[in-house]
Amino acid sequence: MMELDSVVEATEFDDANFTGPLTLLPDPGPREVWCPVISVDDHAFEPSTLFDRVPARFRDVVPRMVEHDGHPVWQIGDRHFPLLGIDGAAGRPIEQVHASAMHLEQYRRGVWDIHARVQDMDLNGVWASLNFPSIVWGFAGTTLNKLPDKDVALACVQAYNDWMVEEWCGAYPERFIPCQLPYLVDPVVAAQEIRRNAARGVHSVSFSENPHGLGYPSIHGGHWDPFLQACEETGTVLNLHVGSSGKISQPSPDSPTLSMSALFPINGIEAVVDWVLSKVTMRFPDLKIVLSEAGISWVPMVIERLTVASRRRRETTYWAPSDPDPVDLLRRNFWFTSIEDPSGFRALDIIGEDKVMVEVDYPHPDGTWPQSQETFRRQLEGLPVETIRKLCYQNAADLYQHPAPPDALVKSSTHAESGTS
Repeated sequence: MMELDSVVEATEFDDANFTGPLTLLPDPGPREVWCPVISVDDHAFEPSTLFDRVPARFRDVVPRMVEHDGHPVWQIGDRHFPLLGIDGAAGRPIEQVHASAMHLEQYRRGVWDIHARVQDMDLNGVWASLNFPSIVWGFAGTTLNKLPDKDVALACVQAYNDWMVEEWCGAYPERFIPCQLPYLVDPVVAAQEIRRNAARGVHSVSFSENPHGLGYPSIHGGHWDPFLQACEETGTVLNLHVGSSGKISQPSPDSPTLSMSALFPINGIEAVVDWVLSKVTMRFPDLKIVLSEAGISWVPMVIERLTVASRRRRETTYWAPSDPDPVDLLRRNFWFTSIEDPSGFRALDIIGEDKVMVEVDYPHPDGTWPQSQETFRRQLEGLPVETIRKLCYQNAADLYQHPAPPDALVKSSTHAESGTS
């Protein structure tokens, strides 16, 4: 899903965006668990108390929830941002999914209530979930990082991380994988925040697929090295949520919104090529990088293109003949995620079955809840049972150092009946 940097003007409070009464679909019944899932891309929904943890001297200037024209909105500086329909699309008729101003009670309760969220996960066969922010904050925390006062920005990033770790994930530690936000303003301070959170068991951070698109230095050169070094040393996984750079491919100014949804994976293509060729993973060979919500069907094509491009490395001084093959770097350091990529799962021999994970994207419009079990079964049945388990949960459990589903849940699922031995 697109984040605030791309839709800021459209999502500022505007009565024209609110189109009337909204409804929810009937509550679905539990699904048969074909294979338990660890979803590596879902989204949290932040409470009005999000920044209560900041030092008292900052309380008057941090973002806060206020009432505006009868609707709750986040006030950030002198601007108002409503609760968005697309931030809580789960359980809503598709024709009602839009960026309108919402009241909390108009969402499905699992969108914002952690206890109801776990119930929705159980209903959908999801054992554990990694949660990125909702749209208003930016998937890499861009909104907080661009607050004008750097000290306030840092306090807000830290408050967000404390809430994510201690409250949202802390309510059910086995069911949630905490994903922190980075402090983009200063890579040295960002490294300190990585180490602070690693000390309490956090193994994941969200980061932009292209920080240059947000007005920060690019990944080429050494600007981000202190931050990246801290990630490597602590085993913190770098999640590049596509769209976090504020750019979504749109071929023409009048291309329909549907085209941006269809072209969303292009961000992933650009990102992985840029990161591979940046030599970041040559400097930090143990760095683990995930292309979040980018899909997998395009990965074989990128491998082919990197192979073709690398034939020219003897013609340039940038990539020396003694440097590693770019495809080897991709295979070593990068993981890929899928909501729905039927053709990609037929190319696992090229992509690598150890480098693919699945996601539900609850509660965003692209998400498959509550049909995730049916969706994954349709794409994966017929694969070897051990491959199914790797894709659905084991790769994620290993990468994020998180408990796999309990044996009882695995044994009660039905994937062994439709997989191959």
